[in-house]
Amino acid sequence: MLPRPLFGLIAVFALALGGCAHSPQALSPQVKINAPVTAVGQGQPVVVKVVDGRASPNLGTRGGLYPETSTISVSSKDILPKLQAQAEAGVRLLGFTPTANAYNAPQITFTLADLKYQSPKEGLYVTEADLKASIRVDVQNSRRRYTGRYGSSLNQRFGMAPNQATNTKLVSDVLSDALTRAFKDPTLGELLAE
Repeated sequence: MLPRPLFGLIAVFALALGGCAHSPQALSPQVKINAPVTAVGQGQPVVVKVVDGRASPNLGTRGGLYPETSTISVSSKDILPKLQAQAEAGVRLLGFTPTANAYNAPQITFTLADLKYQSPKEGLYVTEADLKASIRVDVQNSRRRYTGRYGSSLNQRFGMAPNQATNTKLVSDVLSDALTRAFKDPTLGELLAE
């Protein structure tokens, strides 16, 4: 049997090592348009679609001692309904009526083009993360087409490795900012109103 002080020291060391290895996190971010949008429509119908254009649901890893086991992911099943709801809310804020299908109505498609989470590769402890989100918007009316790309990035420093709630908030913030930037582009409303 180990002497009590030595046993305590081994237990603390084991906990410290355990803190360097992180388990995977499947996030469920919330998306929200977080700035006022100028209404330009008068209730005209607009077909609103949302697509996941990412190559993988994995955003990256949280780093640490074993980064390959600390993946962060956001599934299409989770994020697409939330993006759809907020895209439709944004179209309403622009003054239009979202619809699934309408003959000759303008169409707006939001594609989640990129969502990344990256921690520094070196070091045992996670001290910061770089997040990026990119949304491509395609607008098509009877006469014209328009494509815009709206991105957001965030660098966050930590005193200790972030938990799932913290990472969910960070991903929510970067996604919300990218979507808000899209709706702040006056070209979208102008084309939908033509």
